[in-house]
Amino acid sequence: MALTNTRALLTVEEYLAEVLALIEPFGAADVDELPLREAAGRTLAAPVVARGDVPAFANSAMDGFAVRSADLAPPTVLRIDAEVLAGSSADPAFGPGACVRIMTGAPLPTAADAVVPVEQTTLLPQGVRIDAPVAAGQHVRAAGEDVRQGAMVLDAGVRLGARTLSAAAGAGHATVRVVRRPRVGVIATGDELVPPGGDLGRGQIFESNATFLAAALTRDGGEATVLPAVRDTDAALAGALDDLAATCDLVVVSGGVSVGDADVTRIVLERAGARFRHVRLQPGKPQGWARWGARGLPVIALPGNPLSAAVSYETFVAPVLDRFHRRPTPAWTPAVAAAAWSSPAGRRQLVPVLLDVDASGRQLVRPAHRHGSASHMITSLAAADALAAVAEDVTAVAVGDLVAIRRLP
Repeated sequence: MALTNTRALLTVEEYLAEVLALIEPFGAADVDELPLREAAGRTLAAPVVARGDVPAFANSAMDGFAVRSADLAPPTVLRIDAEVLAGSSADPAFGPGACVRIMTGAPLPTAADAVVPVEQTTLLPQGVRIDAPVAAGQHVRAAGEDVRQGAMVLDAGVRLGARTLSAAAGAGHATVRVVRRPRVGVIATGDELVPPGGDLGRGQIFESNATFLAAALTRDGGEATVLPAVRDTDAALAGALDDLAATCDLVVVSGGVSVGDADVTRIVLERAGARFRHVRLQPGKPQGWARWGARGLPVIALPGNPLSAAVSYETFVAPVLDRFHRRPTPAWTPAVAAAAWSSPAGRRQLVPVLLDVDASGRQLVRPAHRHGSASHMITSLAAADALAAVAEDVTAVAVGDLVAIRRLP
């Protein structure tokens, strides 16, 4: 295939559609069954349904006294016939004029239909005086009030965390079926790259993209295989891709995607039939994708500047991970600009921003770095809460303007 510097100019959505088409969502064979405590960050492969009613039995919502509500015409003094604690299997009987002392979470006696909180009673030598009446069902948690047996608690495609895992446990499950982690190779290219912790010579920089990509892939449910930084030679990059081809579901490469004579990623991948694009995005205009080797391993090539690589990952690679996992990509939501900034014409600007809330409850944003979305700013994402998107036809954001944001996990 002849190499060319002529590139199609695509919108963000057009290019995203191309990279999403590189992979198929994982199927029924790509599933692990894990104990709940090992499943954080994974994605449900099958719905979780309640094994029984939740709560499993009617129980008290308060510390107090289980009563028949019909017995409570004030002033009422009731004899205390028994006591029921949380975890007890007792079901004490009591007749007219009596009650049962009960603790929060304890099963409601069959003879009772309400609970009087202890704060609404007065203990007397002959029993307990009820100082405020209650209606039938008051301060009682009904069986199945939360969810009925067989009802869905969590749907497939949910990303599991503390809240969802606790719901699965409360529904009676010790394990969950989750989508396996896609295996993703990470390659950072460039003769200028030095491993962190070393010493820099003239013209060198510390390599940071692989660290970002590996952490982001792990966060998003991937299993990252990170190679040492690859030199800017055809043989070095081709060899790295070959090393990953047998075991990976996807490879992400950063660097060398522009149109220069030394942009090795473009040169090597174009020989394999790659498609390199200019995308209406800032930062992150140069992008590319390919299939490598006999297996047709999907390869996504990102720019090498740190913020460009990070924004490109969030915009194009994270949705690919979502597609592997068969889960939705988080939506963009509106916010109000609390500062003014400029944006390039004809490109969608993605700016790392800080979030705040004003006195009226409006969500506010301001750039996280004084240089906004400059592609080489290595620290701009470190403090950011979200990315703000400025439309292609907007060149200046004013205080009070609406922008779309997507929170960073």
